[in-house]
Amino acid sequence: METILNELLEQKNVRQNLSALRQSLKDGADASKLKEWIADREDIFLNFLSHVDAKTRKNAALLLGDIGYQNAAAALYEGYEKEQTLFVRGAYLEALEKLNAEPFLEGLRQHLTRLGQAVPTVENRKHIAEELRALRNILIRYDGIVRHSFDLTQTDNQVLLVTNRNHREVVRRMVEHGTMHPLGVLVRADDLGALLQVRTYREMLFPMGERSFVPAEPVKAAEEIAPWMQSLCRKYHKEEGSFYFRVECKGTRTLEERSTFTRRLGAELERLSAGELINSPRDYEVELRLIENREGRFFPSLKFYTLPDHRFDYRKHAISASIHPSTAALIVQMARPYLKEEAQIMDPFCGVGTMLIERNKEVPAREMYATDIFGEAIELGRQNAQLAGCVIHFIHRDYFDFRHDYKFDEIITNMPLRGKKTKEEMDRLYADFFSKSLEILDREATIVMYTNEVGFVKKQLRLHPEYRLLQETCMQSKTGFYLLIMGVKR
Repeated sequence: METILNELLEQKNVRQNLSALRQSLKDGADASKLKEWIADREDIFLNFLSHVDAKTRKNAALLLGDIGYQNAAAALYEGYEKEQTLFVRGAYLEALEKLNAEPFLEGLRQHLTRLGQAVPTVENRKHIAEELRALRNILIRYDGIVRHSFDLTQTDNQVLLVTNRNHREVVRRMVEHGTMHPLGVLVRADDLGALLQVRTYREMLFPMGERSFVPAEPVKAAEEIAPWMQSLCRKYHKEEGSFYFRVECKGTRTLEERSTFTRRLGAELERLSAGELINSPRDYEVELRLIENREGRFFPSLKFYTLPDHRFDYRKHAISASIHPSTAALIVQMARPYLKEEAQIMDPFCGVGTMLIERNKEVPAREMYATDIFGEAIELGRQNAQLAGCVIHFIHRDYFDFRHDYKFDEIITNMPLRGKKTKEEMDRLYADFFSKSLEILDREATIVMYTNEVGFVKKQLRLHPEYRLLQETCMQSKTGFYLLIMGVKR
């Protein structure tokens, strides 16, 4: 780096050396040392913002942002206002976004208004979109976005309830006018509020159509998506004004390919909607979800973050191993024929309590106990249970050391993942679990288990004739997760 810095002082290969410095920071170079070096030579370095070469000005601006050099804020804003080369203007703003830009907000708002009224040509469309995006990013950071209120009173709704692919039928039975869809259950309903009481789907999306696909070409895709997206945003929200959105693209394409596509698509949606749709990946209220099919086209749907979905509000806390509450609700629904009301229930590996809470919401329990060796999870579980209005006795203890005065009617649990444990250690865990469970379960009891270690379970069932397998259901084929329901009879 020393050679690069010396050449910069001598005004040699300025553009290339600035680019090399940016790359060195990406490779892990110490930004604080570079900041100190620039501070001692500030006048020389800030002059690069006025260099005759446009790419040099761009690299200088971006580097100042990369190192968070606050003293350059005024010079960057001044450079932005003077800059005539379109592809450089966005670089000044990108750098300014990483600094304190508060003194320049009023001027930036005026630039945003002016630029938003401009009619771009085909040649400058890309650069104006980049400048608009950079301006909005700065202003959203300070002003936030104006949010809309979702209108639940709308009728003639078509929604997609995304759920476990293997068990869409469970969700379909719980709704009216539902049909199977590769991603879940497609429903036509007049009452969205009723659908928001169903706990077994993960999220509610609003599709363009049951089998609608758009091409993987940003301009053509935007032409099809924009009018539909505007119409749905207006239909489901009470207030007027711009809708801030992000694009989520899922498929087999590389991250770079997806990023390029979503960026260009977002810019086209802004242009075609005349600013009613604003691409804002960091702060948004609508997500445009695009899922690629085998032919390389995309299935579009909208996810509204304005939708008042309170099904799992109790789950304020989670840990990395926590099961999603909709999956827990699906498990409980599938195990429903084996669950008794007013049962005495135990979760040996409770985490933050999701399994017990969902079980209690479907079939009320008499008493619920929960153990876990992870103390933080126990504390977070207590808070979740309180929010859910559930009384759960959380105990920070290893299940295998747990003692109780009377027997339990049921165990419901999400078994620990293997992680770094060896095969032998997991074998021992399951052996200990089945032996210990015989101590605490009543003479006729039930185990509801979610696991991806079916082999260990089957081994213990062969070794323990007291257990019998009542139900075996594959929940996720790729990851090998199963719902196993076992009865105890002695």
